[in-house]
Amino acid sequence: MSSEQAATLYFLLSSFGGFVSTETIIWLIPLPPALAFFLIVLFTNRNKALSHMVAVGAALLSWLGSMIVFARALGVEHLGERPFTSSMNWLAMGDTWFRVGVLVDPLTALMLFFVSWTVLMIFIYSIGYHNFGQPEGDHDHKGLPPHGATIEEHGRKHVVPSVEPMYSRFFAFIGLFAFGMFTLVVSDNLLTLFIGWEIMGLCSYLLIGFWYGKKSARDAAVKAFMTTRIGDVFMLLGIAYLYSVTGTLSFREIFTETTLHTLQMIPSGALGFSTAGLIGLLLFIGTVGKSAQFPLHVWLPDAMEGPTPVSAMIHAATMVSAGVYTVIRMFPLLSLDAQTMSVVAFIGAFTALFAATIALAQNDIKRVLAYSTISQLGFMIAALGIGAYVAAVFHLITHAFFKALLFLGSGSVIHGMEHGAYHTGDHKVDPQDMFNMGGLKNKMPITFWTFLIGGFALSGFPIVTAGFWSKDEILADAFAHNLPVFITLAIAAFLTAFYTMRQITLTFLGEPRTEEARRAHETPWTMTFPLLVLSVLAIGYGWVGIPENFPILGGLFPNWLHEFVGETLAERPEAVEFNFVPLLTSLVVALGGLGLGYLTYRNVNSSAEDKLQLGFLKNKYYVDEIYNAVFINPAIWFADKVVYQIMDKGFIDGILHLFGPGTQGIGDGIRNYFDLPFINRFLGDGSANVTYFSGEKLRVIQTGRIQQYLMFALILFLVIGAILYFFIFSA
Repeated sequence: MSSEQAATLYFLLSSFGGFVSTETIIWLIPLPPALAFFLIVLFTNRNKALSHMVAVGAALLSWLGSMIVFARALGVEHLGERPFTSSMNWLAMGDTWFRVGVLVDPLTALMLFFVSWTVLMIFIYSIGYHNFGQPEGDHDHKGLPPHGATIEEHGRKHVVPSVEPMYSRFFAFIGLFAFGMFTLVVSDNLLTLFIGWEIMGLCSYLLIGFWYGKKSARDAAVKAFMTTRIGDVFMLLGIAYLYSVTGTLSFREIFTETTLHTLQMIPSGALGFSTAGLIGLLLFIGTVGKSAQFPLHVWLPDAMEGPTPVSAMIHAATMVSAGVYTVIRMFPLLSLDAQTMSVVAFIGAFTALFAATIALAQNDIKRVLAYSTISQLGFMIAALGIGAYVAAVFHLITHAFFKALLFLGSGSVIHGMEHGAYHTGDHKVDPQDMFNMGGLKNKMPITFWTFLIGGFALSGFPIVTAGFWSKDEILADAFAHNLPVFITLAIAAFLTAFYTMRQITLTFLGEPRTEEARRAHETPWTMTFPLLVLSVLAIGYGWVGIPENFPILGGLFPNWLHEFVGETLAERPEAVEFNFVPLLTSLVVALGGLGLGYLTYRNVNSSAEDKLQLGFLKNKYYVDEIYNAVFINPAIWFADKVVYQIMDKGFIDGILHLFGPGTQGIGDGIRNYFDLPFINRFLGDGSANVTYFSGEKLRVIQTGRIQQYLMFALILFLVIGAILYFFIFSA
């Protein structure tokens, strides 16, 4: 982006918020999605149109606020040194206050840019995905995907897609999801970042299990929630440890030279890590859970049980991006300890290759993308581990655009296949199995071309796509700083291009392999419009980060991204020197993988013909089975045999049974020797008997004769008078 273009963008967007301070707008950015959540839940949930209008309107307001802030950020020189900040007192801490606030530096500005774009596109896409405007289903139930509605046209009945039974609920949940991500991004401290982090954890549980009537969805939601909680516990320990040492959680206070030097010099006493290294490692484990890195990667593929917009939210706009963002944000702390950086680099590189191999054998169109996400996140984590800060940020942003495009494209494909299933009436055909597709290029042209752009960006197709520029920068940094990581990532990149072309070939090319594929058709504009917008970003965004020393193109476009992102750090990172080896490697792995993928699968018509349907790949190296055997089943056995049988029934119930007879005897004694004889008989029955006896004896004077009553009154008067006389005169 040239300085003239930046100035133009700054002028246009700043004019919309010229009367509101930048800091105020930053505070307001997360608010609209949160308000949308409450408005839909409390007021508009019975009106589908009003619910999605509230949600999309909220996303649009957050997008507008983010664009204004981004434009103003472009107009500030040395934004890293003079970021937009605002804070306020929140919790009293003795003589001081714990302050929370917002911070927009170059990293935050870029995060707001891609998060707001992807969130807005996903919200719009969800309207068409959930079949707004279609009739209610004949046999649809809340908690289950819609199964279609029968309508009559021109005297003939046929089945059409039916609207989602919990339409409004969905938009409420994704509104809360977006609120969590925006809160995390603009936070100036780890505490409110963690609050946004946990809000997204809750929303992932609610949305992965959105169709809770399916056991697989319920199990996937619990699996995601429990797996990410493991990482969150370690992250919370890291936050507590950091606060105990520094007395602050503010990023700007932590990243001062004095504080970082202190953290680096103090030994932690654990495995040779410095305090900075151990804190960084604990925070990184939180990212391992949230961004699905090995060994806590197992939840993300199962998260495909949720609706496809949820998958796009998790994989591109929010959840997993938040994990990588946190490592990027805490990079000045992590980079102080070489041992921690080595762990980060190893986990990232291993995960990138590990997940890429599993993706080779997946037949579900969304699961291929799920393992692709795990692998690409590994690229970013590995880049951070070798110190490639700018490259990691670059790939995080480009990945968000092309992965959102791919997930929404896969949802469009599934939608088209489901439409074909409504025509054939065969609902046993899996609309997500790529071997049931084929030939969709002509049936769904917009989906095909946009999916092709996203797939090529993921593969790193040279020059044209954003994915090439960001992935090439990671490979260049790896080649310069860590050769084993470079080799590992190069192999993973080749496999990425291969399984991506396998996916494109099986889904769109050749002839339809099922009747459902023959009857598929393009999805409505509410689904295709976001695909077109994201495809532009999946191509164009890469051009803001072309290295200045890149042959031919390097001199035509300034490397704006490197300069802008680099300002976030105290010391701006130097760009790696150009080398033809990583460039040629990028070209070979991308083009070679795409070409080999096409040649291998152009004539494959069934899974039986697929040579890569290997047991250990299809079963994901049996990691789930190992976890079940080592952790889950022993935990269930321990809960049943030890906690329930021994502790609960044996010990706790035993104590209760021991005291039971004793308290029974005490109760019987109190009843027989105190309650019955004294309370009941003496006080209760005794007072009644005295009253009865007195009434019986006094009844004889109740004759009804006035003369007798006067006589008694006179006698009583004389007696009382005599008594008074005696006491008065005797005194």
